[in-house]
Amino acid sequence: MRRFTIVTVCVLSVCLLALPVFAADNSLAEKSTLHSILKSGKLRVGMEPGYMPFEMQNKESKVVGFDVDMAKLMAKEMGVELELVPTGWDAIIGSLLTDKFDIIMSGMTVTQQRNLKVNFADPYIIVGQTILLSKKLEGKVKSYKDLNDKKYTVTSKLGTTGEQAVKRNIPRANYKSFETEPEAALEVINGKADAFVYDLPYCVVFYAQKGAGKLVFLDEPFTFEPLGWAIKQGDPDFLNWLNNFLGQARGDGRYDKIYEQWITGTDWIKDIQ
Repeated sequence: MRRFTIVTVCVLSVCLLALPVFAADNSLAEKSTLHSILKSGKLRVGMEPGYMPFEMQNKESKVVGFDVDMAKLMAKEMGVELELVPTGWDAIIGSLLTDKFDIIMSGMTVTQQRNLKVNFADPYIIVGQTILLSKKLEGKVKSYKDLNDKKYTVTSKLGTTGEQAVKRNIPRANYKSFETEPEAALEVINGKADAFVYDLPYCVVFYAQKGAGKLVFLDEPFTFEPLGWAIKQGDPDFLNWLNNFLGQARGDGRYDKIYEQWITGTDWIKDIQ
């Protein structure tokens, strides 16, 4: 009888000690952004419209693109309303951290520097930097290495991995940064720069829209850049949900359908301003 009593006391003691742990776990779950999204009934997505083909305005001033469709699918799976929050690129991480929105879905490259401030879900697409080259340099410049000379002027967008790639891989060139991608690319078309460096998907679209016959497209990426969705640090529940969502969407074909429409397809270009 005494032996049974001791065992019973030990079991009860273990259960009592475990209660604070369960309570802590529940508290962590309640602090998750996922919990607040479900409670509010709204998924707020931060993005900078203007990065073709991921997010941009169509002729009706409606924001469309690859990331937009993935966000719509995400909100549908959560059973909540979707709210797109247009945000300038230089302020997009700070806006996430100050709760202006729940997640960044804006073609953001996963870098170690950004990862010090935010957490990234598994990459949803891999891109790399390519080059739109002045027609006058056709045959003379065959890769980014040939641009590494102070006689050349290279452009990209401020605060992007395109800018980082120029500074890291083409340091001798004269670099000019711009607030938007079109400004930087048009500098080459207008004869004020020799090359524009940026992500492959954007360069594909810009070349199709405005560069044919005016630019040379060096379409072999010279960097490896995974794009990921960014959330606040310390939120394992939300991160787990996002990774499972991405895996499911890839597995059942929904991701492929969106990819084919926006990345490999070009029919949407005629509807863009």
